Amino acid sequence: MKLLILDGNSIINRAFYGVHLLATRDGQYTNAVYGFLNILHKLTEEEKPDALCVAFDRKEPTFRHEKYELYKANRHGMPEELASQMPVMKDVLRVMRIPVYECAGWEADDIIGTVGRICGDTGWNCVIATGDRDSLQLVSDAVTVRLSVTQGKQTDWRAYTPETFRAEYGFDPEKIVDLKALMGDSSDNIPGVNGVGPKTAGELIRTYGDLDGVYQAVEGQEIRESLRTKLRDGEEMARLSYDLATIRREAPIDFAPEKNLVQEPDREELYELFRKLEFVKLMSRYDLHPPQPKLETADQTTAGETVISDRRAAELLRRYEAADAVTVLAEEDQIAVDCGGEIAVFTPETPGWEQIRRELFSGKIRKVSHETKELTRRLLDEGADPAGFVFDSAVAAYLLDPTQGSYDLDRLCARCLKQTLPETIAGRCAAIAKLRDLLEPELDAAGLRSFYREVELPLCRVLAEMEHEGVAVDQMALAAFGAMLKERIDRRQREIYDFAGEEFNINSTKQLGTVLFEDLGLPPVKKTKTGYSTGAEILEKLKNKHPIIPAILDYRMLTKLDSTYAEGLLKVIDEDGRIRTTFQNTVTATGRLSSTNPNLQNIPVRTEMGSEIRKMFIPRPGWQFVDADYSQIELRVLAHIADDKAMQAAFTSGEDYHTATAAQVFGVPVADVTPQMQRSAKAVNFGIVYGISEFSLAEDLGVSRAEARSYMDAYLDRFSGVRAYMENVVKQAYEDGFVSTLSGRKRRIPELQDKNRMLRMAGERIALNTPIQGTAADIMKIATVRVADALRTGKLQAKLVLQVHDELIVECPPEETEQVKTILIREMEHAADLSVPLNVEANAGCNWYEAK
Repeated sequence: MKLLILDGNSIINRAFYGVHLLATRDGQYTNAVYGFLNILHKLTEEEKPDALCVAFDRKEPTFRHEKYELYKANRHGMPEELASQMPVMKDVLRVMRIPVYECAGWEADDIIGTVGRICGDTGWNCVIATGDRDSLQLVSDAVTVRLSVTQGKQTDWRAYTPETFRAEYGFDPEKIVDLKALMGDSSDNIPGVNGVGPKTAGELIRTYGDLDGVYQAVEGQEIRESLRTKLRDGEEMARLSYDLATIRREAPIDFAPEKNLVQEPDREELYELFRKLEFVKLMSRYDLHPPQPKLETADQTTAGETVISDRRAAELLRRYEAADAVTVLAEEDQIAVDCGGEIAVFTPETPGWEQIRRELFSGKIRKVSHETKELTRRLLDEGADPAGFVFDSAVAAYLLDPTQGSYDLDRLCARCLKQTLPETIAGRCAAIAKLRDLLEPELDAAGLRSFYREVELPLCRVLAEMEHEGVAVDQMALAAFGAMLKERIDRRQREIYDFAGEEFNINSTKQLGTVLFEDLGLPPVKKTKTGYSTGAEILEKLKNKHPIIPAILDYRMLTKLDSTYAEGLLKVIDEDGRIRTTFQNTVTATGRLSSTNPNLQNIPVRTEMGSEIRKMFIPRPGWQFVDADYSQIELRVLAHIADDKAMQAAFTSGEDYHTATAAQVFGVPVADVTPQMQRSAKAVNFGIVYGISEFSLAEDLGVSRAEARSYMDAYLDRFSGVRAYMENVVKQAYEDGFVSTLSGRKRRIPELQDKNRMLRMAGERIALNTPIQGTAADIMKIATVRVADALRTGKLQAKLVLQVHDELIVECPPEETEQVKTILIREMEHAADLSVPLNVEANAGCNWYEAK
């Protein structure tokens, strides 16, 4: 029989620092509990114990503190974010029916030692899970220690038996106490012998067996004089340290292995706990469901009424038209409608099914739904003309908090309604109605109602229309382009083999590393435990060292273009010759749109090959593309937000912005700005927006870090408003926990509260960038909606077909070209009222490249 005991404090600490801060909607931190449960699941799956328990420390001082008042004196207090999770963790364990052991005056280590001893005495095997090496002294034939060992970003739970311990340390497990007596332990503030480190201590124990053996040898001449002096002077501390480091195995706990047999959790109570903690995935892992469906009443109102008479259907439609709004959920061949709590479910068997669908999704009936863009796109593809959506629960939740990652209905049910996703379509429809009741007041409280109604919600229809419309591709030209790429790939491959003197798998990091850094003798820039790094950044640093490097970089670029665009785009062309991407409007934390399946926003802009790909995108026969692009929108937003007069003057000077800023930074007339000055100013201009470091700027410009720092200092000295903005926005973000765009959209930044310095620095960059990039994204959304409205009200044939970052592409007949240009420029330039003009350039062409 096997018992698994977890060192509770050790594991919850590891979980807390290993998982980014998570919190419920009510502000309860949960990352430590979540991480602990994941570790528990992993260990129980691997060990499959018959019995299971957890030991925790208590706050009271122990006998060790009485012996040595400085014991653990250097420990920082538990962070409040973790302390608030301790009672929650114990509550979860209680409901999971996992016994918890604590004992006043004794440490968890002593409880664990006692449990291990009792298990051995009664014929049980004991497995201890901990991150504390002190527990290794407990390893025996009956006790295995699973020690958490971190390697890079991976955590391994290494199993220590007497054999594996001896193989690593060279002495028996119980001698770990003798080792600690000599070397001390900074984490517990155990002093040890001053001047004796781990290496020396290990050699002494391996040579003389234990602490007593070491001190017997001190009386002889075997140990060098300087070390003998340290050992003599430190003997009292060594003896004390031995006592402090020894885990006691007689803690006064009422323990028997059989009292800890693994049990089924209290499922109803665990469901309620996980619901409050918003542990959606864990609910699924433990197969937890509400004891009584939360929406049972709503489900039973008229949910079974799938056979509805003509008269009943007509009556319901009249009620829906008269209502302020009804909630609609369409799934496959079912439509559920919630009108004031009464829910009807319509199916193809319902008399007048097609007419009901047309009426329901017409503008005559005001509707609440979830993910209306997807629903609108589906209806457009079916030939319908949907209208009348007044609320979208997914978009509302995203607007209120754009960092959640998922706005699926099941996630929102757990996070907002504190319940699992109902099983019936009627129940899910009622859940959407409840989400509206909850989220709409929150939009009002956040001051986002008008932006939601005027921008985010109508944008769903615009994006659905763009997806439905698609954009045509010249398939013959694309196939020819792919053939050309393959020829160039083959040629580059042969060149690389010639340079290497052998054939190998160029796509294999290991084989490539061997060729570059061993066979060709190039200096390795970075080496990891798995081998040499051969990423793009590494190769860029080596491109002047050997001709094989530019060949490899070109090979990679060509193969990516071939797989992603030549072959990739050919696979997704529909029968009508058009590609239909999906625009994601609830994904990015900044508010930008993204494009998937395929990603048309990621086509290279500044490369020759990227230009060739853009030539493949064409309007329908006889039509043109009109492309309109914002000029440096993020920098203009920065000039406005920072209220930097010098920066604003640079935008209104009529000169090229980067040249104008270079003149200001370097203190020379515009005519004297050199290409290098202009390049440096441009790099700093864009880098400032993203919180660039001097190291990254130095890398970008190919200069020293000192020179990069001088550029940044000169820039910020000249543009003092930008410096003040950067300082103030970060300071305010630390105080508030979020930043906002000019439209009032907020982004929470939990990274600022993280214990990891690198994550806090990432949070500061987010604080710098989000108000700028987020505001630019808001402006682009406003412009997109207004352009679509203007095209529609002008009754033009022109259609918006693409939105790519700061660029809108319209397809139109030639006679509408000038009118479309006018609309694009007018609506885009007036999408926001900034202290500097929003400049837009519009061009027409017979393909995307020409229009761009």
